[in-house]
Amino acid sequence: MKQLKILWITGCIVLLDQISKWIIKSTMSLHESISVLGDFFRITYIENPGMAFGIRFGDNIFFTVFALAASVVILVYLFKMKGEHIFARIAMASILGGAIGNLTDRIIRGKVVDFLDFEFFDIEIPSFHFIFVDFPGYSLTRWPIFNVADIAVTVGMIILFIFVLFEPEGKNTGEEKNTTLIQ
Repeated sequence: MKQLKILWITGCIVLLDQISKWIIKSTMSLHESISVLGDFFRITYIENPGMAFGIRFGDNIFFTVFALAASVVILVYLFKMKGEHIFARIAMASILGGAIGNLTDRIIRGKVVDFLDFEFFDIEIPSFHFIFVDFPGYSLTRWPIFNVADIAVTVGMIILFIFVLFEPEGKNTGEEKNTTLIQ
């Protein structure tokens, strides 16, 4: 039962995500934008039928099935991590919460509600030719609009990356420490 405590993080993320999306849907019109900090931060209500950052390479059924499968895999892995370091478990619980938050939108609405609209910096990659391939280039003048679930997935991935990068081998579970001391 102790390993279920980490799912409180997941549940809180899903709840916060769904409440924030409900508030946006019930108080704003689609594509309406409210300036909070000038042009730097706005609340802009959009519905995203694609993946993160509006990437599309399939239909809603594909994204829903993919998100459902990913959520199940993460949940199973989270249960198998019961002896792992708390930061790794928090990271996975955050990723799961974000995945379930956006999956809930896909199932209920067919699209994900996004509303956090920031102007960070412009990205400009000019088109170029490399070997036998022409790259068309890329331009980003405003950061893609996102939501609480996206923040949870991103923060979870950053925590997981830092944990994996800096966690010494064999130091992640108490079980491994005990067997090392016994030998």
